[in-house]
Amino acid sequence: MLTIEHEAVIRLFQERPDLAAGLLARSLDVQLPDFDYAAVESADLTEVTPASRHADSVIVFRRKRPGADPEPVVAVIVEVQRGRDPGKLWSWPMYLVSLRTRLECPVMLLVICPEAAVARWCARPIELGHPGLVPTPLVAGPDEVPVITDPGQAADDIELAMLSVIHHAATPQGPDILNALFAALHNLDRDQGGMYADMVRAALPREIWDHLERHMKTESYEYLSDWARENIAKGQTEGKTEAILTVLAARGIEVPDELNDKIRKCRDLDRLDAWIRAAATVQSADALLNNDL
Repeated sequence: MLTIEHEAVIRLFQERPDLAAGLLARSLDVQLPDFDYAAVESADLTEVTPASRHADSVIVFRRKRPGADPEPVVAVIVEVQRGRDPGKLWSWPMYLVSLRTRLECPVMLLVICPEAAVARWCARPIELGHPGLVPTPLVAGPDEVPVITDPGQAADDIELAMLSVIHHAATPQGPDILNALFAALHNLDRDQGGMYADMVRAALPREIWDHLERHMKTESYEYLSDWARENIAKGQTEGKTEAILTVLAARGIEVPDELNDKIRKCRDLDRLDAWIRAAATVQSADALLNNDL
């Protein structure tokens, strides 16, 4: 089962697909063909396999061409690996074959490993049995992801700075790396900065985050705390809103679009609590709104 730490790293590559290109070229010395853009595509890799197989993410680099659809020039399967999983030695080659068959272009496997021991395990060649067919995963572990403690460098590549935090959080430089990232996040709009802050926090085990939080500089901590308070309040209202609409739907009560919008836009927690209680007994959505407090 995927953990929230796992999902947070996947989300990072989905937010910025060409991050994979930067890692491959700068950290792993892999030469990519010329391309115009990168995009996340379906990670369902079951076309040529009898069992359902899903990669964490698939990024396809395409080159534009006149009078035709953009041509895929290389595809990268991104896998996040936080522990040793012998089953991957069987599934990863299938991922490569399936995606190569689907897109008819070269394919690569990029494995993101925040733990050094796991990175070494993942980087081993996979013997298929046929002479000459020995794929070796391209692994971005702590040795490949740079330590970024300079806020200016972090601002130049926010997503790489986030990977730097994730890969080096448990080192003595962890607090400095995190402070550099949060200084860079100040330059983003609050919604995007808050989203990235949340992604980094989710990607780290609780005990590591607690350690970093104790050593963060005051301005960085206040930035995170301010955003967290806003985010928690938003999450509370969204949760209560969904509870109201779920109860009404389960009782077969139709909610017109206008009332749906009014319920979703409400930020008064007491009023939302009153509507939750009323949703269990009212006979119509209009009647619900008469139960303010």
